[in-house]
Amino acid sequence: MARLEPGDPAPDFTLLDQEGRPHALSDHRGRKVLVYFYPKADTPGCTTQSCAVRDAREDLASLGVDVLGISPDEPEAQAAFDRKYGLGFPLLSDPDHAVAEAWGVWGERSMYGKTFMGIIRSAFLIDEEGRVSHAWYKVAPGDTVPNVRAALGA
Repeated sequence: MARLEPGDPAPDFTLLDQEGRPHALSDHRGRKVLVYFYPKADTPGCTTQSCAVRDAREDLASLGVDVLGISPDEPEAQAAFDRKYGLGFPLLSDPDHAVAEAWGVWGERSMYGKTFMGIIRSAFLIDEEGRVSHAWYKVAPGDTVPNVRAALGA
């Protein structure tokens, strides 16, 4: 699993959001972007992470940061997650985990003594030129927003 490091170009992608609309990372050129990967919509850790991002969304926007959440869930599951928690930002569907693999967040996980392949919860701050500014692999659900704020000096 190749990890992205600060200064690396962020792999571009186009994925469907919870409404079935395509979103490309390159559409955000000229703005900073928080891209975070979560294993499964509407599970405890993913809810904690996504609601923290929701609660910080206005502050992030005032700092020039767009937000994109990505998981392997289909758009319908992403839409239900968005409606349930009023997230209000694009939740992108990566069902074949090709984007997750390109970003180095698809790997071996274990839960309850079982090993399986899945999303390794991670977050990335992408700069205005489309390069990785900061990368946080195996981030705790509650640490995404504080990490981004610290990286921005906010």
